[in-house]
Amino acid sequence: MLMAYASVAAFFLVAIVFVLGALVLGKFIRPAHMYEEKLTTYECGEEPVGSAWFNFNPRFYIIALIYIVFDVEIAFIYPVATVFRRWVEQGTGLFALVELVTFVGILVVGLAYVWVKGDLEWIRAMRGDPRGVPNVKSAAAAVPQGAE
Repeated sequence: MLMAYASVAAFFLVAIVFVLGALVLGKFIRPAHMYEEKLTTYECGEEPVGSAWFNFNPRFYIIALIYIVFDVEIAFIYPVATVFRRWVEQGTGLFALVELVTFVGILVVGLAYVWVKGDLEWIRAMRGDPRGVPNVKSAAAAVPQGAE
């Protein structure tokens, strides 16, 4: 019974030896002395300006994640579109169409949620921030007395 798993154990053993061997070989090959220029932050071949630790606007991540979701959607839909005619000829075209519309519908619901939440707006007002929402009373109070 245990001999059936011998090939799996051999595979794991070879994988572990390969990884450890690469680490040990790298330890002997790479230079061991560090110097100041080698320890600086790498910025595409340019001299670093300032610290590498700074606050990054999270809106970049949200937009990138939304883009990736819809990019993956295209990657999933394209193969279906290429064989859809053959599926129609085989009689399974309606089933494939329903699955495809359901998939796109789920993504559209997600997009609507993100849109309603306001994550697609680059400059959005914080809840309770008087600068983001124009207030009629404060605008009327700002008008000088003689200008009415």
